[in-house]
Amino acid sequence: MAAQTNEPPETVVVLNPHSGSADHRDAVRDRATVLGYDLRETEYGGHAADIARESATAGVERVVAAGGDGTLNEVVQGVVDADALEDLTVGVIPAGTGNDFAGNLGITDLDTAFDVLESGEHRRIDVGMANDRPFVNSCVAGLTADASSATSDELKSRIGVLAYAVATLRTAAEFEALDLTASVDPAGDEPRTVWDGSAAVVLVGNGRRFAHEGSTQANVEDGLLDVTIVEEAPPRSLLQERVTERLFSEDGDHITRLLASSLELSLATDESVDFSLDGEMHEFQTTSLSTRHRALRFPVGEAYEPTPTAD
Repeated sequence: MAAQTNEPPETVVVLNPHSGSADHRDAVRDRATVLGYDLRETEYGGHAADIARESATAGVERVVAAGGDGTLNEVVQGVVDADALEDLTVGVIPAGTGNDFAGNLGITDLDTAFDVLESGEHRRIDVGMANDRPFVNSCVAGLTADASSATSDELKSRIGVLAYAVATLRTAAEFEALDLTASVDPAGDEPRTVWDGSAAVVLVGNGRRFAHEGSTQANVEDGLLDVTIVEEAPPRSLLQERVTERLFSEDGDHITRLLASSLELSLATDESVDFSLDGEMHEFQTTSLSTRHRALRFPVGEAYEPTPTAD
């Protein structure tokens, strides 16, 4: 009689059955079964983080998020909670609505995702941190919890995660600007204020670049955050979609762009405001943003550009 072992599975797939169009469940399960992956389905908010944390603690070699950017964010959160970023590989199977981060890493569909998991190149990528919360794609301030449901799939396909900001501004009866101060190198000997005033929105990209033309992928291996701050604008000018896109996309006096390894956003209010970390909503009053340089091992597709440039 063979001895039983309690060895952990090599790969755990964390499947969100409700993400995107919710029609990917059987396809993901079938492929995972053929490849011998252990598949776990999420049953409640935060469950993906719980599964990832338990898997990392048990010594699993790879944890894969099957869902959208939010599911991937939860998986990375669980790995961070287990202090296991350096110890395992995280992967993604794009099954959400936008799949922005997966697309930037050259993973565009289920077939590509499984091929990449089996034989793709592995890279060390940065993980952004907002206080103690990770993000792999973006951190956006000024969004409301209603923005996601108010955002059309067509708009998301055209301008990516920026569509959530557009939806927020279009649906808000009264948009309240963010009165804030942004400082770089906040933990250094001489912190430097780079922006102070009223902002319509703050866009911080780890894997996402917020640009009008050219690549939407930021360099996710350089240890830097792509920061865009848009000044407050008259509400009437934000009511039309095309005007709003121009407001956020064109360079001008109302836009500040910078690269920083660390950034502190201090809000001139005692109340917390909403921040979207890869689409997951959190409330902060003061936010310390930083990067964990090349902290996460991640399989990427052939279309991934380690050093992307804007056109």
